[in-house]
Amino acid sequence: MSLWVALAVALGMLVWTAKSRIAYLGLTPIAPPPPDALAPDCMVVIPARNEEDVIERAVSSLPHDTVIVVDDGSTDATSDRARKAGAGVLPAPDLPRNTYGKSNACIAGARPLRCKWVLFADADTWFEPKFLEAAVALGEAANLTFLSIYLRPDAATTLGKLMVPYAFSLFFSGTNPRGDAEAAFNGQCVLARRETYEFLGGHAAVYTSQIEDMRLAALADRHRLTYTLARTDLGHVELRPWKDFVRNARRFMIVNPRIGLQILAAALTWSAWLPVLVWLLIDREWIWAAAFFLLPALLLRIWYPSWKLALGAPLGIYAMLPLLWSGLTAAFSGRPLDWKGREI
Repeated sequence: MSLWVALAVALGMLVWTAKSRIAYLGLTPIAPPPPDALAPDCMVVIPARNEEDVIERAVSSLPHDTVIVVDDGSTDATSDRARKAGAGVLPAPDLPRNTYGKSNACIAGARPLRCKWVLFADADTWFEPKFLEAAVALGEAANLTFLSIYLRPDAATTLGKLMVPYAFSLFFSGTNPRGDAEAAFNGQCVLARRETYEFLGGHAAVYTSQIEDMRLAALADRHRLTYTLARTDLGHVELRPWKDFVRNARRFMIVNPRIGLQILAAALTWSAWLPVLVWLLIDREWIWAAAFFLLPALLLRIWYPSWKLALGAPLGIYAMLPLLWSGLTAAFSGRPLDWKGREI
């Protein structure tokens, strides 16, 4: 019996792996630009609240004199470190009632700009040389209003590095960028054509929403404007599992339960690995147990940068469970989450 159960669980893990990878590969790849590519007419707006640990890395990775950091009420040295790295710094205006800080800061950063393109990037992102040239080239070639860019995910801690690639695979288990681009529109890094962005009302049109990124995509849909989702290795984002994953699990259960339930189903399938492995060992199915032991690493290796980290994938699988649970219970109970000193 244990062999049949192991086979069923392995098949489920294989199906979720294939589904997530196909969804990820559905994102448009951003090709590196030619070496002689000209600097684009693009400025970068980074909304930042208490990001002193990462803001210098983000600013210094972008071309000089292209970055505006909007300090959203930080109580640390975010502004000083952003200026030191070469950014212009603006204070965010007072936050109106029933609005959210990120959109409020994006409005302030974009208002004085007259460039053709604006890149809105989170403070925990950083970029390789020529990233802006490559992103704008895709935007120009496809005549886009918005380009939502999935960057290469990373983490600062060893446990985080084990969790983040697995979490990325879970996310794409529930989303389908080609079938539902609005639900997969990711606000971590968004390139916007400024004139059209202003025509839509920009972030001022969505700053009463916790899901401002999806609402921007919905606005583009409503006006029959073109946007797309892309992936690239020319940029990186540092994810903080104990904050980001809880918030995202709550967000998907509130906004799109179908996505949340698919992610939960995938997580439960992966979490069956250890009980089934123990069952095989109890039944003394040594060869099958050895193969089953290696299965998570073999299937998830496509998401991990090395075999060494992939072999630790089971730690990521089980470390994710309490975070998913916390996010789901917050969604069902209506309990707000604390996000950088504010409730959301």
